Amino acid sequence: MLDTLKTQTRFQTYDDPPPPSATQARVAAIRAQLARRGFAGVIVPRGDAHMGEYVAPHDERLAWATGFTGSAGMAVIMTTQAAVFIDGRYTLQVRDQVDLSIFAPQHLHDEPPPQWLAAHVKAGDTIAYDPWLHTPSGIEPLERAITAAGGTLVAVTDSPVDAAWEDQPEPPLAPVVPHPLEIAGEAAADKRTRIAAGLAKAKQDAAVLTLPESIAWLLNIRGGDVGHVPLPHSFAVLKNDGAVDLFLDERKMTDGLAAHLGNAVRVRPPSEFGAALDELKGKTVLADPGTAAQWVFTQLQNAGATIVRGVDPVLLPKAQKNEAEIAGVRAAHIRDGAALTRYLKWVTEQGTAGAISEIQACEKLEDFRRETGALKDLSFDSISGSGPNGAIVHYRVTQKTDRQLRSGELFLIDSGGQYMDATTDVTRTVALGTPTAEMKDRFTRVLKGHIALATARFPAGTTGAQLDTLARAPLWAVGLDYDHGTGHGVGAYLSVHEGPQSISKRPIAQPLLAGMICSNEPGYYKTGGYGIRIENLIVVREAKIEGGERPTLEFETVTLAPIDLELVDTALLTADETAWLNAYHARVRETLTPLVDPDTAAWLKTVTRAV
Repeated sequence: MLDTLKTQTRFQTYDDPPPPSATQARVAAIRAQLARRGFAGVIVPRGDAHMGEYVAPHDERLAWATGFTGSAGMAVIMTTQAAVFIDGRYTLQVRDQVDLSIFAPQHLHDEPPPQWLAAHVKAGDTIAYDPWLHTPSGIEPLERAITAAGGTLVAVTDSPVDAAWEDQPEPPLAPVVPHPLEIAGEAAADKRTRIAAGLAKAKQDAAVLTLPESIAWLLNIRGGDVGHVPLPHSFAVLKNDGAVDLFLDERKMTDGLAAHLGNAVRVRPPSEFGAALDELKGKTVLADPGTAAQWVFTQLQNAGATIVRGVDPVLLPKAQKNEAEIAGVRAAHIRDGAALTRYLKWVTEQGTAGAISEIQACEKLEDFRRETGALKDLSFDSISGSGPNGAIVHYRVTQKTDRQLRSGELFLIDSGGQYMDATTDVTRTVALGTPTAEMKDRFTRVLKGHIALATARFPAGTTGAQLDTLARAPLWAVGLDYDHGTGHGVGAYLSVHEGPQSISKRPIAQPLLAGMICSNEPGYYKTGGYGIRIENLIVVREAKIEGGERPTLEFETVTLAPIDLELVDTALLTADETAWLNAYHARVRETLTPLVDPDTAAWLKTVTRAV
């Protein structure tokens, strides 16, 4: 049934950045549009009307205008100057992809867009933005900065960027299909009733849903409008009686979908979304200022609705996986782990011999996953970094950057698969040949942090920010750290990055709750040298502690794949850490050996030996 979804048949490398002449021409075209309309500048985010992390080619405005292909960022293009804003993951990548004679790279958090705008906007300047591409939470600090500088921020739905982008791809039209109840674990009607009851209790008449992940989970449907994530671009209005207006292009409808949705879900064309919001006049309506577009809030306000600014009511229920979803996660990780184990044997042998490139390494891993017969897609573009490329945190290989794997270096592979029963995300770092003492020290410290988080027990109400220190402490002890979060939420055959939970330095107030899935991925990166990351997925569960006085939680590690013992300095491990590593490897060996060929089984026995 899900074979109708668009899936990749091979790993697709990112296009190389446009040549400087192309970037210059594109920026010139944008500036011509600004001059024609009397604007001094335009804000160009990376995103679409649904505010998802992954966007269709139609919505890759930031990449088209700047050449930067990272998963988060923003640009401001003014008549004589421009800046591109990126976070710590992309400080190296941005310099490789962007024409620095046009765009000044700025740190998204240390030198944020409001600060840059405050310094560069002049009195009387008018700055344009597309209200479909910004949330109220995102646009309000920008507006304050522009206003303080004497300028004006103006909403324009006919984007100057789109007007300049003459060969902009068409919006996607991937088919939408039902997601089986035995995998979802809860009927869509029950989900609608449950969430609607919360609205009624809060005396809210309706909630506007704009995140495709929320709509897909709520209605038990999946699509394919963006790469790697089975999402249908759509909007929805959930009423407090459980009825839903779903705004979905009818060309995406497949056989059986209408029956699956039922009579309580009315499918309407996206062109009627604005009119539907107008119909909420006099109603109390919940909308999320962190995920819904500013356009939605303006439309509701103009319609005369009472707006409640609150969190998308689907986010938290979706994050707490039910028993059927967790069973699917366990099954998928066994399947995925067998494929990854076959791959690790292959890449260690071939990489040490200098016989493969980073792109070939990506292609082979996808081959192994496809041989399971269950892979629907990759869950993201594989991060295949050898030697110095591994030090680029979210490196994505292109034809231009591709290099051979070489003996004496480290190879980092961060990858995942989309299976109907789960989404996987796993990172392993392997030594090609003999590692240096420094490599082993850094790897072992990352491993110690990984184990500390994997074995943590913590009282109910604890946030991921409170646990983040556990993973960093072994690196901090010797003056080292890493510039990304330790863990992110993961969906169930949905997005590989899912909120509201996370494990990072960011002070997110959401406690970790039973059923949530997170990644556990501390790392270390030596610029110009190598990168190290060890990532498993972990499920939050109740901890049964005899004599315990408070409700306590712990993690279940579901990822199964060997950790490279050649990189472990056992002298740095405590007895408890050694016991964890040996027990984990015994579980990996016992679970995966029946699923791999005899040569791989023999190799697996060696690389999971007790230390």
